[in-house]
Amino acid sequence: MVRILGLDPGLKATGWGLIAAEGSRLVHLGSGVFTTAADTPLAERLAALHRALAALLAEARPDEAAVEETYVNRNGAATLKLGYARALALLAPALAGLPVAEYPAKVVKRAVVGTGAAEKAQIAVMVRHLLPGAAPIRSDAADALAVAICHAHHRRSPAWARPELQGAR
Repeated sequence: MVRILGLDPGLKATGWGLIAAEGSRLVHLGSGVFTTAADTPLAERLAALHRALAALLAEARPDEAAVEETYVNRNGAATLKLGYARALALLAPALAGLPVAEYPAKVVKRAVVGTGAAEKAQIAVMVRHLLPGAAPIRSDAADALAVAICHAHHRRSPAWARPELQGAR
């Protein structure tokens, strides 16, 4: 059984979801959200996120991690801040010695809901259906569990890291 940590990075809120996967069987192990205050200096927010991720990795002891890729929006400053949080989400598990996969949001949605255009509410419903007993407290946690589920579906394919497998953005 492999333990997979899914991460939905954000500077204001980083969602996390931990599952166990054995073949097609998935089990919810935990989920939550790390938050930072917007009025806190950027370096302090990043340090707080790093400490939280490092503590989670030490306690949960996942075997692999998966991170949702950053989408680019019209607000360059917001995209850059999201990139900082995403860098931490990639770095923390890598420093812990874990393989880290990346998946575009459309691929995650397709793996969990069946369409790359799924809404957040649809993702939350399917996460609860696929992981009985999971009751993510926020959409960030549901999205992180969806990333973990997506990785559980793709991880056995030797091509899971190839961009062409991940689909269009």
